Amino acid sequence: MALSPLSFKLITLISFLLLSLSKASLATTLGHHRRHPRYTPHNYRDALAKSILFFQGQRSGKLPPNQKMAWRKDSGLSDGSSMNVDLVGGYYDAGDNVKFGFPMAFTTTMLSWSVVEFGGVMKNELNNAKQAIRWATDYLLKATALPDTIFVQVGDANKDHACWERPEDMDTPRTVLKIDKNNPGSEVAAETAAALASASLVFKKSDPTYSKLLIKTAIRVFEFGDKYRGSYSNGLNNFVCPFYCSFSGYQDELLWGAAWLHRATKNSSYLNYIQENGQNLGGVEFDNTFGWDNKHVGARILLSKAFLIQNVKSLYEYKDHADNFICSLIPDAPSSSSVHYTPGGLLFKMGDSNMQYVTSTTFLLLTYAKYLTSAHTTANCNGRSITPNILRTIAKKQIDYLLGENPLKMSYMVGYGSHYPQRIHHRASSLPSIAEHPAKIDCSSGFFVMHSNSPNPNVLIGAVVGGPDQNDEFPDERSDFEQSEPSTYINAPLVGSLAYFAHSFGQL
Repeated sequence: MALSPLSFKLITLISFLLLSLSKASLATTLGHHRRHPRYTPHNYRDALAKSILFFQGQRSGKLPPNQKMAWRKDSGLSDGSSMNVDLVGGYYDAGDNVKFGFPMAFTTTMLSWSVVEFGGVMKNELNNAKQAIRWATDYLLKATALPDTIFVQVGDANKDHACWERPEDMDTPRTVLKIDKNNPGSEVAAETAAALASASLVFKKSDPTYSKLLIKTAIRVFEFGDKYRGSYSNGLNNFVCPFYCSFSGYQDELLWGAAWLHRATKNSSYLNYIQENGQNLGGVEFDNTFGWDNKHVGARILLSKAFLIQNVKSLYEYKDHADNFICSLIPDAPSSSSVHYTPGGLLFKMGDSNMQYVTSTTFLLLTYAKYLTSAHTTANCNGRSITPNILRTIAKKQIDYLLGENPLKMSYMVGYGSHYPQRIHHRASSLPSIAEHPAKIDCSSGFFVMHSNSPNPNVLIGAVVGGPDQNDEFPDERSDFEQSEPSTYINAPLVGSLAYFAHSFGQL
């Protein structure tokens, strides 16, 4: 039977509306936030590219031909030789020349999580992010090559910090530290497992063979860390403390590692592990600081997805725990007593490298907003409904502050904008490059530069420093490591947040 003209028009209209709704739903699932205004003074895409490029300035080892940060050269080419192992590669954690395995693994996990959640909108930057991840995972595979052993540090931090020299010149001891059955380090093992498991998801489609190697190693490393329990801060105290002591213990990393293995493998044994051990591992604690040491909040957000989206009913409590964290960040929420913001609006957790908590918290806000959106639900703050858009608004304010919307009009990302830190606490950036000064600069000679007021000659593009104090003040002094030192774990979660906003504002 032929349709009347009116019927045909109605069907056409209904089809158009359904198609429009489908497109809107897809955009929402991808995290596209249509309520953002079209205009923003910030170039999030530029900031994203620079936040990833920064990792090239932190590279240790033999640099590849496509190294863009050309003032850096090869370094640490004999790392591991004192123990007859190959530990060449990886990243220097911050402004020194030591390779600390604990924060390097966390950096890797957060870079991978950034890609897992927001890599779909990164476009041309996705490959650069993958390269940054692989530079770390290649090293972590070397560090975990021997059974029941992980090499967790290269370099003597005390002696390294007594010098101010370029990584290409360093002549301080390249001491190799390890954990094993007799000297356990469950937090480093479990964080390394999380790093390898999360990275396996990143490479699952583009390099399935490498992905399988990563997950196979992650499973083995987690089993080792869980079987031989203990903190690496005990056996290696004189070397890892006070630099990267595990103040929160190793329980949070075991929960975090199991959560990542569950997500990467979908193996029910990890779900059983979480259900049986979650409470003992601190899953219900109310600490709300997420960083290289404490992973509880990250684990709650990660596990909440399994309940919200995969409908794993047994993990329902992690949605409540995630909500508790979110509520602590809402300035006028009933449970926000623990939150503190500077007069200019920056989340402030502590004076030493506060920006790491800003970037990690912002990432969690955006990721949880994505999960809530997909589940068509909200966060519950003592009966008050907190929508995903509220979380995105808080996150945007933090990112915009970092990029220059603050009382000093200072971008805290080096190389972004016209006003950014000039004297960052970073040996390689502050000393003349090999090209400019081929002769060796020895241990003590560099301190003349460290204490000077001259700008760093090598721009460490994309580096985000520790940031302003609780009064929004920033002296831009090289000797002030608490405020002026960049680190890999400040940038890693920032990559995901910048990708989200660049996409949301039509820049990607």
